Formats: sequence, C-alpha cells, structure tokens
Amino acid sequence: MANQGQSTDAGTGPGLDRLTAAASTASASGKLPPVHLWNPPFCGDLDIRIGSDGSWSYMGTPIGRPALVRLFSTILKREGDKYFLVTPVEKVGIRVDDAPFMAVEMRVELGQGGRLLHFRTNVDDWVACDAAHRLRFEPGEGGGLTPYLHVRAGLWAKVTRPLYYELVDMGEERMIDGRAVFGLESGGDFFPMADAEEVRAAG
Repeated sequence: MANQGQSTDAGTGPGLDRLTAAASTASASGKLPPVHLWNPPFCGDLDIRIGSDGSWSYMGTPIGRPALVRLFSTILKREGDKYFLVTPVEKVGIRVDDAPFMAVEMRVELGQGGRLLHFRTNVDDWVACDAAHRLRFEPGEGGGLTPYLHVRAGLWAKVTRPLYYELVDMGEERMIDGRAVFGLESGGDFFPMADAEEVRAAG
C-alpha cells in the first residue's frame, strides 16, 4: 500500500499521496470510515476513473494494486449523480463510468427464513441481499438485463453476466398488484426482474 512519498503503479501526485495517507489513517481501525458524516470543502477533481468493469485508473494508467483500490473504495461517497473521495479535511471528485463496484461471486444460503444471497464485490466486501441491499435490473446495452446490487449509501455493484444467468435460473413468477412478474427472492424480499409475459416470450 502506497504511503506518502512512494509511487503506485499509476504514478502519484501530491493529491493522490495526500488522499492515500488520509485514507490509511481513516481506515486504520479496520472498519469503514464514516464518510457520510464528513462534509469537508470541495478541492476540485482528481483524474481518477472507475471503468464500467470496476477497474480503477489514475491519469489514464491502471491502478494495479488491489490493496490501494480497496483503500480508496472505503472513502468513496456519492452525492446525487457525482462521486467523490472524501477525508475529514478534503473532498475530490472522480469519474465513475457505470457502478463503482462489481459483484463477482455469489453464495446461496438456505435457512428457515428462506434463501439469502451473499455477493462478494471486486474489493472483497461481502454483501447480503435484502431490503437494505436490494437488487435492481436495468436494460442491458446488448439486450437482456443488467443487475445491480446496492452495497451502501447509494453505491451500487454491477453483477457480472455469469452471476446474472444464475439469478435467472433461480427466478420465479409472482403476482404483484395484479400483474405477473418474474423475479427472485432473497432475505425475505422479492426483487422483480421483468414482466413475466416478456420473459416467456423471450424464452
């Protein structure tokens, strides 16, 4: 993990070094920093981009160190449609092409309360899918649907295509407000995917 004065795969600048040091301090407890409580002054944009595949880059060069990406992800904050890296003393804007995280692994837990889906993100957070961490399905660019999982505080993870197919296999039809809907259940909640008639027609 880069400290002030060291370089990352993507190179560093004063802004990135300062953020790295501040994020390291804020995350020293091992818990997620309370970024929702921080409202420091905006210090401009930093040339950090999260691609649609969840990869991070700085000044056009990939940040190849998973530990550094994980560190920055802990101080990520969303306000409206904009994304920032936030410390107690500064806030810098970054660019996010789609969702800031990717859901790359899924584990199914079956119990007396029903099925609970657990997803692992590309920064190694495990998120249980329930009412507070719901799934939503958006039309995909190449057809079909793209699922997203709510991770925390308006930050979403795009679910990979292989996991999407697993979700479809678990799907079922239910009547909601007099309409047949195709979706799946997790954590006691039902998450609609699409109109059931459309799913049957596509099949």
